[in-house]
Amino acid sequence: MAIRQRAIQAEDKQERHHAILDAAERLLMRSPERIANVAEVADEAGLAKGTVYLYFPGKEELLLAVHERNVDRFFRALIDRLAVDAPARVEDVLALTHAHMVDRPLFLPLAARCFGAMGQSVPPEAGFAFKQRMAERLSRAGAGLERHFPELTPGDGVALLRRSYALIIGLWQMSAQSAGAGCPAALAGDPSPVFNFAYPAELDRALRALWSGSVGRPLPAAGRSDGGAR
Repeated sequence: MAIRQRAIQAEDKQERHHAILDAAERLLMRSPERIANVAEVADEAGLAKGTVYLYFPGKEELLLAVHERNVDRFFRALIDRLAVDAPARVEDVLALTHAHMVDRPLFLPLAARCFGAMGQSVPPEAGFAFKQRMAERLSRAGAGLERHFPELTPGDGVALLRRSYALIIGLWQMSAQSAGAGCPAALAGDPSPVFNFAYPAELDRALRALWSGSVGRPLPAAGRSDGGAR
């Protein structure tokens, strides 16, 4: 789709912003082992390189913005579910986690890469602003969890989400599945059997144990007919 070179209205700027992120995401999907430079992203988006720089000072900020958009999709879905009066179940949260994080091929390698870049290649002001926006999302979702799970005291919702996110990223980084994502083919070999586990199933067990202990309720095993996440 051709995009006008001058975006005057706010909606035009938002359209261009998303077009740049879409282009960066397509390039990552094609070559997950490398980060495209600004010129490549501009070419993919059909824009001048200078136009991309108006929105993102560098490729690190651009990469972080792609990741944040993916994170935002998860939190929007979770917050929308928790805003409904119908009681939420742990199964609902696990299903959203799989749909927006585990089942999306770019989410986990991009999240791990951005965590590694935070405090290094990502400028401090950009990293600080990202963490502030993440804190707002966590606070809203955490408060929603506490409304639906009375076993959680104030602050427990945020802590539970924070620990869950650490499990999601940490287990993926340890898994054999991550060996070929975001690294050159020459380095992607067969890992030790210790790390050769099925990530989705291992994650499901770990999250169920965490949430069961946090909300004080036994949870059904994964794959059961009562809605367990796969």
